[in-house]
Amino acid sequence: MSLWSEVFLGIIAMATLATAVAQVGLFIAAGRLARRLDRLANEVHGELRPIFGHLDAIGRDASRATSLAAAQVERIDRMCSDLMERAEQALTGFQTGLAAPVREGRAMLSGLRAALAVIREIRNNPRSRRGRDDEDALFI
Repeated sequence: MSLWSEVFLGIIAMATLATAVAQVGLFIAAGRLARRLDRLANEVHGELRPIFGHLDAIGRDASRATSLAAAQVERIDRMCSDLMERAEQALTGFQTGLAAPVREGRAMLSGLRAALAVIREIRNNPRSRRGRDDEDALFI
């Protein structure tokens, strides 16, 4: 082996050693980075766990409030439909109860008009009254 072979062999050994040291340094740095990322993930998980718990509680409360609101809307709808049905029944009963007396009152007014018309006719035509008096006297 010549001197140059030994020099180049030494350079190759040094380069291999430097590569190995660099790789070991990278592995150590990667391990530290992995530990830091693990701690960061645990910290974020620990910070977010209560937030997710609160979000879950908010979701449950919102769901409960929505179901209560839907139940109230259905209840109001039933009350309105019952109210409308009762108002319709009351109006029908009122119309039925009022229609008969109105018809009777209208018939009485028609009869009164007819009687007044007869009285006016008798007042305006005195001859027709004498003719009836004569007829009444002959009737006996």
